[in-house]
Amino acid sequence: MAAYFNGGLMKAVIQRVMNASVQVDGKVVGAIDQGILIYLGIIQGDTKKQAEDLAEKIVRFRIFPDHQGKMNLSLLEVQGKALIVSQFTLAADGKKGNRPSFDLAALPDQAIPLYEQFIQKIRSFNIHAETGIFGAHMNVIATNHGPVTFCLEK
Repeated sequence: MAAYFNGGLMKAVIQRVMNASVQVDGKVVGAIDQGILIYLGIIQGDTKKQAEDLAEKIVRFRIFPDHQGKMNLSLLEVQGKALIVSQFTLAADGKKGNRPSFDLAALPDQAIPLYEQFIQKIRSFNIHAETGIFGAHMNVIATNHGPVTFCLEK
């Protein structure tokens, strides 16, 4: 538990998708075709460097098939898109009892700038990135391609 407060441990769940969209109040606020859906969880103590490093890791992560069908190509190489959704539940601690604790989740005043930094870093690679709305109740619709899903931490 103390490790989370010593620099945090930013988390992302990424899914290779054929398409994905996010809705708020019944309206689509972000949508992509081929690419990755990124759920981003920001933990207390996370830093700008972690946000940038995790974003770079994701755009270079080789999860798309090459001509032989092997996962050997990155989002950059396939010129895919990204849909980035804030996901504070990734900060959940479920070790005690049957109800998750969210005490480790970064508060909005810390999380929002890091979320925005993460988005900017993704876009700095000329990746078209769409987003949800931070803190909103969102409905996410995705066609997971594979299915291919990874959990990453930085």
